[in-house]
Amino acid sequence: MIPASFEYKKATSVQEAISMLGSEDKILAGGHSLIPAMKLRLNMPTGLVDISKIESLKEIRDNEKSISIGAGVSHATIANNPEISKHMPMISEAASMIGDIQVRNVGTIGGSIAHADPSADWPGVLLASDATVVIANAEGSREVDIDQFFTGFFETALQDNEIITHVRIPKTAANANSCYVKFVQPASRFAIVGCAAAVEKVNGSVKSIRVAFNGVGDNAYRATGIENALKDQKLSAENIGSAASHATDGIDVMDDHFASENYRSHLASVFAKRALSRL
Repeated sequence: MIPASFEYKKATSVQEAISMLGSEDKILAGGHSLIPAMKLRLNMPTGLVDISKIESLKEIRDNEKSISIGAGVSHATIANNPEISKHMPMISEAASMIGDIQVRNVGTIGGSIAHADPSADWPGVLLASDATVVIANAEGSREVDIDQFFTGFFETALQDNEIITHVRIPKTAANANSCYVKFVQPASRFAIVGCAAAVEKVNGSVKSIRVAFNGVGDNAYRATGIENALKDQKLSAENIGSAASHATDGIDVMDDHFASENYRSHLASVFAKRALSRL
């Protein structure tokens, strides 16, 4: 498996990287999503712009009301960050479950969400966290709410000549009470079904809730049926069981050699119950 020929370019700043990008070029960060696709010739860019040495993309900033994670931060660094673990445990949990130790040490959060594999962990977890994606381009920067970022099968709101610089996750009561669970494909460690949930409770009842899935449909999605069923309700076993039946409402569930449509739908309900029962 040998990729097609390409030009290699190495950037030392975000703006330099943007200026190097041609219409058929791709960004290279950790490379764990892009390189396998290139070897299979599913992706044949004319050039790669390497951003792995841009230090500004490797910062985790703890702000008063949010935490910003640079696009070049590795999964392992995220998994081991104590402030992330404290304020948004599902982020730490997801990072610790990605691939194996080699993948976690090199792969990056920005590369993963730009690639937008429907079975990757970050899309669902970031949807549940109410994150914001900050993107740089030649004109400056723009922010995209995570609910508008994933647009389809391996598709995002990212435009040509744009680079994700960081992801901003709010410090909320819901994110502090959050978790991520998944049914793992044993070889790749991708999610056959992954469920992330964040719940704020007041006097035992659900005040706010975000539940998201990856691995189920063509792209990660919010399970609004579950959210609506549990809003202002107690997180009792009965209520959770009833709400979990809405895990795939309105979703075209994937059917492949790992899991049939019916089995995936069943797993989505099961893992919704597991996530919500923990909270």
